[in-house]
Amino acid sequence: MEQIFNLIGFLAAALTSFGLVPQALKAHRTRHTKDLSLEMYTITAAGLFLWIVYGLSIRSAQVIIANILTLGLCCYILFMKLKYG
Repeated sequence: MEQIFNLIGFLAAALTSFGLVPQALKAHRTRHTKDLSLEMYTITAAGLFLWIVYGLSIRSAQVIIANILTLGLCCYILFMKLKYG
C-alpha cells in the first residue's frame, strides 16, 4: 500500500510541477507578461521555497523534487515578468 501512495505522490508532484510549463512557454514565446500577476508569482515562489524547506525537514523526495521543479518554472516566469511586464 505504501508503494501506491508513493506513486500517487510522485504523480501529484509531476502534475503540479508541470502545471506552469504552458505559462512559461507562452511567456518565453510571446515575451508578453503584462497580464500576469507579479504578486501571485512572488507569493507562490515564497510558498514553494517553504515547501522545499519542509520537504527537506521530513526527507520527502516527492515534496522536494516537485517544489524545486515548480520553483524553477515560477522563477523563470517571474524573471520574464520583470523583464517584459
